[in-house]
Amino acid sequence: MNRASFFSPQAGRVIDAPLQTWARFAIGDVVRHKHHDFRGVVFDIDPVFANSEEWYQSIPAEMRPNREQPYYHLLAENEDSSYIAYVSQQNLTVDAEGGPVDHPSLSQIFEAFSDGRYQLRRGMTH
Repeated sequence: MNRASFFSPQAGRVIDAPLQTWARFAIGDVVRHKHHDFRGVVFDIDPVFANSEEWYQSIPAEMRPNREQPYYHLLAENEDSSYIAYVSQQNLTVDAEGGPVDHPSLSQIFEAFSDGRYQLRRGMTH
């Protein structure tokens, strides 16, 4: 399989990744965690795990997801707070609520909520 490398600021190192990865979700999609009670909006996608080793090892071994899958950066919310989450593809599902997310950083990245997803602000794309 052909591979490429990219620098991950979260990991502080170069990450080796496949040239092609199949992300189930797209930037602007509203998703929900399968095991924890929170939902969020995808604002970035890593083709493989690209966070720190300390973060990865902090996940209990019996629940630790495979590194070789997409990982999503989310503007997340639960009943108590808003925060940034980093979640493996295997732990996400489409949000059945279908409504907007109430995160204070949404307006910095996204425009209006329409048809169940957020539109990226003009000028935010590569």
